[in-house]
Amino acid sequence: MPTPMLWPEEPKFASGAEQRVWTALRDQLGEDDLLIANQRFTDHERDYELDIAVVFHGLGVVVLEVKGGRVWVENGSWYQELPDGVKRRDPVEQAMTAKHILKKWVEDSMAWAGKRPILWAHGIVLPNVRLEPQFDMPDCHRWMVVDRDDMSDLVSRMRNMLVLQEREARPCEAMDIVAIHEALQGRFLPQRISAILPSDEVADRVADHDDVIERLSLEQSRILDFIAHVDQVEIRGGAGSGKTWLAVEQARRLAKQGQRVALMSYSRGLSVWMKRRLSTFSHKEQPAYVGTFHGLGAEWGATEGDDNDSDFWETRLPLEMLDLVRQREWGELFDAIVIDEAQDFADSWWPVVLEALKYEDSGLYVFTDEGQRIFQRFGDSPAGLVPLILDRNLRNTKQISKAFSPMAPNRLRVSEHDGEEVRFIECTYDDALDRADDMVDQLIDEGWQPSDIAVLTTGPRHPEQKARQEEGWETYWDSFWDKDQVFYGHVSGFKGLERPAVILAVNEAPDRDRAKERLYVGLSRARDLLVVCGDPTHIEHVGGPAVLKRLRGSSL
Repeated sequence: MPTPMLWPEEPKFASGAEQRVWTALRDQLGEDDLLIANQRFTDHERDYELDIAVVFHGLGVVVLEVKGGRVWVENGSWYQELPDGVKRRDPVEQAMTAKHILKKWVEDSMAWAGKRPILWAHGIVLPNVRLEPQFDMPDCHRWMVVDRDDMSDLVSRMRNMLVLQEREARPCEAMDIVAIHEALQGRFLPQRISAILPSDEVADRVADHDDVIERLSLEQSRILDFIAHVDQVEIRGGAGSGKTWLAVEQARRLAKQGQRVALMSYSRGLSVWMKRRLSTFSHKEQPAYVGTFHGLGAEWGATEGDDNDSDFWETRLPLEMLDLVRQREWGELFDAIVIDEAQDFADSWWPVVLEALKYEDSGLYVFTDEGQRIFQRFGDSPAGLVPLILDRNLRNTKQISKAFSPMAPNRLRVSEHDGEEVRFIECTYDDALDRADDMVDQLIDEGWQPSDIAVLTTGPRHPEQKARQEEGWETYWDSFWDKDQVFYGHVSGFKGLERPAVILAVNEAPDRDRAKERLYVGLSRARDLLVVCGDPTHIEHVGGPAVLKRLRGSSL
């Protein structure tokens, strides 16, 4: 059963009442909400402790003070019976103070910089007290209190605390929740640097960049909110702009709405990656189909083909699929289709895609990058799609994104995440594989894990790649997730994928067609460290003087 985000994951409670309220909220909240418990704050005057707070996705924040045992009001004052006697305790004042302390801490954090205010509320929970419906106080109305009879509907009661305030404020978005969660983790924390083994330093650096990428991707996902009422869209973006992440997120959102969705690409490896990512989501967020365009034909009973028979894949099979899709029952068609790396789709494939939609205006969301069109086929997305441009690099470090940015067809803002300098190993094209193998050993000696590293080629495949592919493509792509192995691939099959460290062997003979596109893809696959082994003359001819200058300027 999906649970909300928790801070902390396993809180320790001072009372059974707090535990009971937290458990009820954990079981009742949605997976997009954030549940906070027992957060302490200190300022120049005193210490504070927040009992419970909930950040509701799409609404706002409610801070609760929980009072167990016997609680009552006498002469306008609140009292609570405790083991050491009766104490005068004002839960309303405590809740309001905790709300202001949390709100100030969040809004003063860098994670909240530039954000407009959201809605905040406070209330109290009395799990052992029954209140009359007519209960009311100047500073605490009945809708601000949850009593024992309300516990089964705790979430609805809390949401009402926000709705009934009737104040103007924008809804709390996903990235607001991320920012609040980030603010609670503290600011400018000391880093482990002096007593860490080199491998730990590498792992920490990679993990930190993972967090940055995920946060930036969540921020960019707001573009999907903007197109919520646009059914047919082409989202264009350069390498590293987060297209694949958005494609998967769009498919998840549409499936969650109850639509029958297909998520597809041309690449087997990318399709396997998308399947694995979506498998972490709930069942109701799973698209009806995730895989390659040709894999959909196989599900319909299409003829199997030879990987080396391009005419079959680009001419004969699409015609067969067109006939098969016209025989599908209406319920087997799709409400929406999402396509990643759609620049790889041939013109002959698009009629199949359009026939697989239930209606002419069903959802069609295609993600493209003309700079990564590395196959000898040409096709254009269907006419009439609304174009949107992604203009920010989310994936690569600043050093890597600078290296390939002169080749990007659409100008991207260079990443701001600092990292290692790009390493350029100058060698002839027929020596590039040997130099790449040397660099594998060097990176492992430096503390990189084998699973952090991919060796990619622009020309002939690495012998290790050939050996793994002889066992079948499914076995080969399973090795992509093997934590004990370096991955070996070709840039043509690695589009949409990434690795913390990539060793690019520019091992193709001069004057091959589409060398520029292959170099662009290869340079953009690394997140944290890029090593390029190749002939500088070839790289300058293919990528231009600016690319060579940046590689040489960063070489060791």
